Amino acid sequence: MCGIAGFIDLKGAFEEAVLRRAIEPMMAALEHRGPDDGGLFVDREAGFGLGFRRLSIIDLSIKGHQPMRSFDDRYVIAFNGEIYNFHEIRTALEVEKKIKWNGTSDTEVLLASICRHGIQETLEKLDGMFAIALWDSWEKTLYLARDRMGEKPLYYGFQGKTLLFGSELKALSAHPDWNGRLNEKALASYMRFSYVPAPESIYRGIYKLQPGHIVTLRQGALVLRRLPKSKAYWDARRVFDAVQENPFDGSQEEASSLLEQLLAGSVERRLIADVPLGIFLSGGIDSSAIAALAQKTSAKKLLTFTIGFSDPKYNEANFARSVAEHIGTDHTDLIIDTNSVMKCIERVPLCYDEPFADVSQLPTILLSELTREHVTVVLSGDGGDELFGGYPRYQSAVRQWQKKEGMGKLLVEPLNSMMPYDILNDIKGLGGRSARLGDKLFRRLNDATANAVEDVQMRYLSRWRTAQPPINLAAVGFYGNSAEWAKKGDDFNRLTFADTVTYLPDDLLVKLDRASMAVALEARTPFLNHDLVKFAWSLPSSFKIQGDIGKCVLRDVLYKYIPRGLFNRPKHGFEPPLADWLRGPLRDWAEDLLEPDKISSDGWLDPEPVQAIWDEHLKGHRNWQFELWNVLMFQAWRSEWNI
Repeated sequence: MCGIAGFIDLKGAFEEAVLRRAIEPMMAALEHRGPDDGGLFVDREAGFGLGFRRLSIIDLSIKGHQPMRSFDDRYVIAFNGEIYNFHEIRTALEVEKKIKWNGTSDTEVLLASICRHGIQETLEKLDGMFAIALWDSWEKTLYLARDRMGEKPLYYGFQGKTLLFGSELKALSAHPDWNGRLNEKALASYMRFSYVPAPESIYRGIYKLQPGHIVTLRQGALVLRRLPKSKAYWDARRVFDAVQENPFDGSQEEASSLLEQLLAGSVERRLIADVPLGIFLSGGIDSSAIAALAQKTSAKKLLTFTIGFSDPKYNEANFARSVAEHIGTDHTDLIIDTNSVMKCIERVPLCYDEPFADVSQLPTILLSELTREHVTVVLSGDGGDELFGGYPRYQSAVRQWQKKEGMGKLLVEPLNSMMPYDILNDIKGLGGRSARLGDKLFRRLNDATANAVEDVQMRYLSRWRTAQPPINLAAVGFYGNSAEWAKKGDDFNRLTFADTVTYLPDDLLVKLDRASMAVALEARTPFLNHDLVKFAWSLPSSFKIQGDIGKCVLRDVLYKYIPRGLFNRPKHGFEPPLADWLRGPLRDWAEDLLEPDKISSDGWLDPEPVQAIWDEHLKGHRNWQFELWNVLMFQAWRSEWNI
């Protein structure tokens, strides 16, 4: 696991020393991702610089040093991630042609495969998580590629006459030509979803390479501020639509057996490391299944880690410990107190260097810090909910859509423009509390305009559903372009697909990557092996949801290893008692960031609706934690990055 950064400077006529001075601060900004080693490469004629920071996981020797050159000196690669099937690829390459290997790293195998088969064919062979920067010194061409599911990040775009790229925005902003300007469209979408959806970033002209995509950047063909379109080497929607036309046709028992084989194989591959390894164990279905299969595979006792909360309503650490005792892992847990929260909060906007407001980001940072004290690699259960229907909102959204209630756009749009929402919101209910009648009517009218089940889900996902938001909300990316929606499958499976290509890579995997890499901890996600993903998409929804019980086929696998009695409880998730924290230990911090003059100083947000919900939240009239957290994380980000 590492960090990559670089540029192509179109101004030209640079000396090597100038290029080196430009790449060095970009590398330094990523040292947390790779504290073990660093390297750089420059191509003076092309104005190209490539930097790398290394966290040594496989082949800890200098022979794994990057950027790495190919044996023929044509290619130079910087690679962030892991290729789990590199042994198989290496063996296949040796059958084709005798190769003199320098070391035992997956990077060297990746580079050899590219030399032999080209970048496109190589990408199709890989089982892994990765962001790749490949420089072809003969053709003066840069290839940027990202793994299928979006586990590893990669940003790119123009700043002035320089094309920048890197694992995190902080690396791009360290380049001398950086002049980041806020992307208002991305901000509006962030305020809706709590994250900036791909392919946008919070900065104008800087984009996220989408999962499963590759972009080709030829130095002699680049046109300022006109980026070539990326191309999918793995098109998620086409894969999903194809398996919906040819779904799994066996029984649920047969499906659970095949799922066990696929998941066990994925877990086994992700246990390969030359450094200590552990598992995030929440006590829920997904992480428990991963831990059980990993411990079954391992010849030694594995380490598991859990974060809990001092408030018993939110604390599930005891469930995780019960699971750990049953499967026989060496378990460590940490109960978060207010002192931990106060120490963590100031680091958040530096860790997530664009606005990001998943409320579980704080415990994820603290869990990563705890885990890094013991291991360098950790397995995570992310992806299970999206693949196997674990969120109750799927059923709610499907039911709402299938009712097909509503008056239609022709009536709703004029009603929206005429409705006195502010006056309706001022009407008091019992005890003098605002009844928020305007907001309730606003939501009802807007729900009536849904044209597809994805529209319904977008409203469920919206973190600001009031009649008077602080900004005109938008939806860029997937929810702003219905052409990206699945064309096949039932409503339930289409919603799980939508989450797998939006919420999973842009929220959950961002949260996991930044929190873990902030402390140089590599996080691996066994559920996201692409063959397993394809299989999950092929299953009928009846194997996933039965009544009010989700993830049924995954439960079948889990219950072979752990008694079902340990999981007979409502789904909770990994959310902290944020509402109480905002009224308690975080109040002074929040009050400062929400001060109206600070919010209105640039005109991006309207402070009046923010102040209204803050007052209601403090009085305990309503829980506005999600809406407030969106604003707070944006304000904290602005303060950290001087925006």
